Amino acid sequence: MKLRNLTLKNYRNCKDVTLELGFDKILIIGKNAQGKTNILESVYFLSTLKSPRTSNTQELINFDAQSVEIKSDIVKADTDIELAFYYNREKTRELRVNTLKTTPKNFKSVLRTVLFATPDLLLLRGNPSDRREWLDRAISQVYPAYDERLSKYDKIRIQKNNLLKSDYIDETLLKVYNEQMAIAGSNIIFLRLKFLKEIERIAREKHKIISESEELKIKYDCSFLNGDEDVETISRLFAQALEERMNEEIRRGQSCVGPQRDDILFYINENEATKFASQGQQRTVVLALKLSELEIITDKTGENPVLLLDDVLAELDDIRQNFLLKSIKSGVQTIITSVDTIHFEEEFLKDVKIYNIENGRIDTGQSIG
Repeated sequence: MKLRNLTLKNYRNCKDVTLELGFDKILIIGKNAQGKTNILESVYFLSTLKSPRTSNTQELINFDAQSVEIKSDIVKADTDIELAFYYNREKTRELRVNTLKTTPKNFKSVLRTVLFATPDLLLLRGNPSDRREWLDRAISQVYPAYDERLSKYDKIRIQKNNLLKSDYIDETLLKVYNEQMAIAGSNIIFLRLKFLKEIERIAREKHKIISESEELKIKYDCSFLNGDEDVETISRLFAQALEERMNEEIRRGQSCVGPQRDDILFYINENEATKFASQGQQRTVVLALKLSELEIITDKTGENPVLLLDDVLAELDDIRQNFLLKSIKSGVQTIITSVDTIHFEEEFLKDVKIYNIENGRIDTGQSIG
């Protein structure tokens, strides 16, 4: 999978940008706040219809404009595909694949990406919601229908929360919501467990290579689970937990059980990394996770995703920089942003396409070979 080009119209500060991207390695150089992160964000958005920086699509529109547009020609399995996204301040959205209108599900099934950005390095010390969001984004790249399951569950949960906050609580209706939550939520938890097991298998090996000796373990932290259960067992245990805590939920006026409350825990040599790991150890874990994402998507889809590295090299030491760059397999299109080329060895810079960005404007680019 490879992007041939990218066109942005009024995307944040990139008012009119066209990039030729038909290369394996693209480097976008620019100082902070010039727009280089916006380029990577737009590619990721074409892949997921989500921004890693905001949940409000309106924020993608340039301050002086009324609409935003993203277009890209992609090569996938030797087939040319054109993706086009349009959105305006009236919240009208248009998705097109090869000029034909399509659904979000079909649109998101075309392009797959792995984004590794500076905020990801804080994953272990962040909030549980940050770790859940990371996991859900990763799963969605492999299982496009997963987003629909999350959406369905959230709708049920919101309806239930509205009931819990009302003056009169119909317990019969509450039990109906609980039954629906147990069914929908168990599918989410099952996929999370399954995906984490695969991530852990690959990440443990990569982590051991970088750290030379340390052992990484990953645990899905759910209040009513003790291990890797099947969907039916998860649903039964979920329903049981909802029944046991129903009075507490009524008292608090909110849902207290479910995948929206779960966490992902990381252990290095049996010590909980979220509490005890050094900064270097935390970054090693995140690096191993991102490289594992890349490998899983390739294995599951048969196509290399596009790798997006947003200013992360400056935050990694020489050992982790080298491991990351040398781990990128041939044929994986990689788009990197950086303030300069100082972090790159001459060997890596061979055959790389370099663009400079300033105030949302891109130069014509140069190749080093």
